[in-house]
Amino acid sequence: MTTRILQIRRGTSAQNDNFTGLSGEITFDTTAKTLRVHDGETLGGFALARADAINTFDINSVSASFWTTLFSTYQTNQIQTESSDLLSITNSAFIDHEFTYTKTPLFVKTVLVCQNPEAGYSIDDEISVFGIGNYLNPKTYDYVSSGHLHSRIFVGEQAFWVFHKTDATPTNITNSNWKIKFTVYY
Repeated sequence: MTTRILQIRRGTSAQNDNFTGLSGEITFDTTAKTLRVHDGETLGGFALARADAINTFDINSVSASFWTTLFSTYQTNQIQTESSDLLSITNSAFIDHEFTYTKTPLFVKTVLVCQNPEAGYSIDDEISVFGIGNYLNPKTYDYVSSGHLHSRIFVGEQAFWVFHKTDATPTNITNSNWKIKFTVYY
C-alpha cells in the first residue's frame, strides 16, 4: 500500500512574518507551532490559535462593574443599577422589594446569597441559577405602584433549590442559610 503525504510550506515566525502567501494558502509556523492562512495580500497571513492557547471564559467571573461599563459604552443613556438589601427567603406567596426608582427597569437580576455553607457553597457565594418548586430561574414580576418600582418573585409556598456546587444535583436549601437579592438595571 502506498502512502501519500501532503507537506505544506513551513518556516519560522520571522520567515512567516515576511511572507505573503497565495489566496487560500496555508503555511506552518515552526516557531509558534501553528498554522497561518493567507489571503494573497496580507504580509504574514493570519495565525490560527491553538486550542491550548485559547483562554476559557467563565461567565460567573464577570463582575457587575463590567456589565455597567459595557452598557454605558454601548448605550446612549447610562445604565444605572440599584440593589435591594439581602432579603429573607420565606415560603410565603411571594417575596417583594420596593425600590425608589419609578419606572419599569430594563431587566432585573435575582440572586441567592449563601449565608451558611450549604450544597457545596460558601458564605457570600451568589447563585443566579436556582429554582422554586418545579420552576428553574423564576422571573420577577415588576410593576410601578404609588411612585415606586416593585420587584416580586412568586414562591407559592414551594421550596427553593440550587444545583449542588460539586455534583450539579438539584438540592433543596434551608431558607435560613440563604438570602435573596434583587438588582434592577435602568
